[in-house]
Amino acid sequence: MVLFLAMALGPSDDELVRRFKDGDRHAYSEIVRRYQDRVFTQCLRWLGDRQVAEEVAQDVFIALFRSLPKFRGDSRLSTWIFRVVTNHCKNRRLYRRRRAHGRHEPLEGTRAAEDDEAPARQLAADGPGTDASVQRSEAEQLVHDSLAQLDDEQREIILMRDVQDLSYQEIGEILDLPRGTVKSRIHRARAQLTAVLSRRISKEDVI
Repeated sequence: MVLFLAMALGPSDDELVRRFKDGDRHAYSEIVRRYQDRVFTQCLRWLGDRQVAEEVAQDVFIALFRSLPKFRGDSRLSTWIFRVVTNHCKNRRLYRRRRAHGRHEPLEGTRAAEDDEAPARQLAADGPGTDASVQRSEAEQLVHDSLAQLDDEQREIILMRDVQDLSYQEIGEILDLPRGTVKSRIHRARAQLTAVLSRRISKEDVI
């Protein structure tokens, strides 16, 4: 809803991209403001660690800053952004597995320093954010833990559809899948999530 209002009351994504390509760096700041909460929430759901999610979200926006001049508009900006988010989260999960979850790039990483124009890394605000209820709610934590037990393909498609509320078309564009395959994968992933949840929820939790 917040994103919809921002787009309805302000310039369109296409207009912001055009302005950025014309040299208006304030246009990029508006893109960040418009998408930062959803990007961070997606990273947190993928990675399960707030600090790591903050780092990856910053990496995403640095990558977007560098790549946006090449964005041709073949898909919607939101679709392109969440394709970048998905790829970064997958790469970080793979990296953490290889490093036994014990090491990751510091906030003042060298990649950001290589590009003087790239936006500086910043921590998310300390105040309540879109993930506040996730942190406080035992039910949300239960869902999060259950999502972590799914394979990457199942987790990915549930996050896109049920957390980010992407359309079947957008998901298909991101994953390069036909609509029918997207729907069947969502159905199977939801069934698997339900099975995992059912093993973790006792009758006392329901009553």
